Amino acid sequence: MIRRLIDKVLGKKAAPRILPLQKHGIRREQLHSCALKVTDTLAREGYAAFVVGGAVRDLLLGREPKDFDIATNATPDDIRHLFRRSRIIGRRFQIVHVYCGQDLIEVTTFRAAAPQPEDDEDEARVTAADGMLLRDNVFGSQEEDAARRDFTINALYYDPEKQEIWDWHGGVADAQKKVLRMIGDPAQRFREDPVRMLRAARFAAKLDFHIDPATRAPIAELAAMLARIPPSRLFDEMMKLLLSGHAERGVKQLRAEGLHHGVLPMLDAILDDPARQKFLHHALHDTDLRIREGQSASPAFMLACLLWFDMQQELKRMRAQGLSEQSALFEAMDTALERQRRALAFPRRFDGMIKEIWTLQGRFEQRSGARPYRLLSHPRLSAGYDFLLIRAEGGDASQELADWWDRFQDAGEAERAEMLKPAQAGDAKRKRRKRGKTANAVSSELG
Repeated sequence: MIRRLIDKVLGKKAAPRILPLQKHGIRREQLHSCALKVTDTLAREGYAAFVVGGAVRDLLLGREPKDFDIATNATPDDIRHLFRRSRIIGRRFQIVHVYCGQDLIEVTTFRAAAPQPEDDEDEARVTAADGMLLRDNVFGSQEEDAARRDFTINALYYDPEKQEIWDWHGGVADAQKKVLRMIGDPAQRFREDPVRMLRAARFAAKLDFHIDPATRAPIAELAAMLARIPPSRLFDEMMKLLLSGHAERGVKQLRAEGLHHGVLPMLDAILDDPARQKFLHHALHDTDLRIREGQSASPAFMLACLLWFDMQQELKRMRAQGLSEQSALFEAMDTALERQRRALAFPRRFDGMIKEIWTLQGRFEQRSGARPYRLLSHPRLSAGYDFLLIRAEGGDASQELADWWDRFQDAGEAERAEMLKPAQAGDAKRKRRKRGKTANAVSSELG
């Protein structure tokens, strides 16, 4: 670090620490075939081509990378012309998506250094008065690109041709020490992009790293800047955390840094209420287990868990206003979803699944007649039942009810018939009632 500062004062060009294969052990065969195709093509055309960021970090830590991103000195237009199946996306940052069959590789051009005051009129780069970077498509050198990366462990470049790691900011040493450290002045970097504060919490939880004290120091003061981030971008970042396989630790990290306020408002109430906290613990724990075991996890299911108590409060309020049970339920669901959507812009396509999961909870209580049999063929039975199990584990539903449905699903016909509960008062009246406008409205709402 001292050597680099001296070089800067003397006007000398900084140089990365280059680690050969023998020092890091990452072989090109460990890369995704599509990533190799992209880097080989770029190199053949005379461009620099490196696998960068999370993939290098994960391989260095002995983990399986989820994505393989490429950094190059080729411009987006250059990249677009080299790969027939590619397209340029993004306004704030231009990125090229290159496709190999169903696989996708993100390719970015080296970025220039952070904006200086004299650059304020540059149309390619726009910065708000408080330092937040709004748009930045100025290209530069690999050294500048490395300085623009957020954390040292994400500023590692792997050259597949020579099988070398280029380390500009001590990321290899930080990875070995399990420390998350910001490149440059943390306060300035967080002001440029407040989402970096959420990323710090997510990476610390996912990698089981500790946040460097100097990196952590400005977070409490700057956390309010997250209110300026578009809700859709906040949603994407929060889903990365909640579906990382380390959500339980991630939420604790968010709270430790004071970042849950305003980002996930429902967490404020959940984390301060012991009963709700138990429910959240089981929801996050079960989701983490599913992901670590290679099973799928849905954002809609996670949202159904996080918003469940909010919806229940609305349901009580609607009942108090004298609405019928059915009307109260749908009014409560719509209100809970729309209120949260203003803070965290999740897609409306999730609404149907969330509502079905919630609606099924009442149907699980109906264990007489033909109703349990009809529920067995419901397309959301599995998701609804998983939600019931979490409710039972968290004390929000009867364990006896969850056990009954566990047994009923696997039982034979004779055993199922014996398990049915006696018909309750009012069932005959409901059976005679014709399917009318309200029932059709429910079908339309969930369909």
